[in-house]
Amino acid sequence: MNIRRLKSFITIVDMGSITRAADALHIAQPALSQQLVALEEHFQRQLLIRSQQGVVPTEAGKVLYGHANAMLRQFGQAEVDVLSAGQSLSGRVSIGLAPFSAAANLAVPLLNEMRLRHPGILLHLVESVGQAYSELIANGRLEMALLHGRGGIKGLHYEPLLEESFCLVTMADVAFDADDGGIRVNQLVGLPLLLPPAYNFVRRAIDEAFYQHHQSLNVVGELEAVNSIARAVYAGLGCTIMPKAIAEQIQAGSPNVVIRTIRAPVISQTLSLCISDRTPLSEPAAAVRELLLELTAGLTSLV
Repeated sequence: MNIRRLKSFITIVDMGSITRAADALHIAQPALSQQLVALEEHFQRQLLIRSQQGVVPTEAGKVLYGHANAMLRQFGQAEVDVLSAGQSLSGRVSIGLAPFSAAANLAVPLLNEMRLRHPGILLHLVESVGQAYSELIANGRLEMALLHGRGGIKGLHYEPLLEESFCLVTMADVAFDADDGGIRVNQLVGLPLLLPPAYNFVRRAIDEAFYQHHQSLNVVGELEAVNSIARAVYAGLGCTIMPKAIAEQIQAGSPNVVIRTIRAPVISQTLSLCISDRTPLSEPAAAVRELLLELTAGLTSLV
């Protein structure tokens, strides 16, 4: 087993095809197939399932894929550390920032502070609604992430940082009988709601609150981007329910939008810092983690 074979295996899995991987790596397909055979002989396990549609990793292949990504990242960091020994921190660190959360407001402050403190560190920020950050950390594609949840996934460590309360975001002309205790969930029944899709953590928290109160949601649109939800609210197409930091972001875009606190029950989600408990953080990644914790501590006033 060598670094070249691991890189080839990762490319095959990412491409889903030995032919496409060979093209991307600029090597002949038979030579690439030989590398794969050598890996399977080394581990004495089948690593890929081949079909006319392409290839997918077996369970053993998924395990190797995760370790290979982590090993290659560590190897790359080792090269950087050796070349920059005695100098300032440098290297590439990948971080996931969960959309629809207070973490989404950290991209610019994080980039700014990192340039001031550790200009040699290159940040790769992922802000995607279509990927599970926990899975990306488990398979070595991300080193850490700020995401919703408290853990319970093997191989991952969750560090709860803050609780994000949710608010109703609506146009000011939508009337409610709201006392100082805020709006109750049963007052939201029938409202046209613009929400993220069902797999989103924010949507799951909302669904659970309505389910517990035996109420039904009136969802008129499912949108994957905060900006799209905001524009739909501005157009008067409906209301939305969002963590307070995102609610304030939407409100800032229009003088006609108001935020109303939701009570009975409070809808909330835990924002946690997630890292692998199998692969130690590199020195640059540890520096990024400390900065993330510092910046997140400043968000407590937003929730």
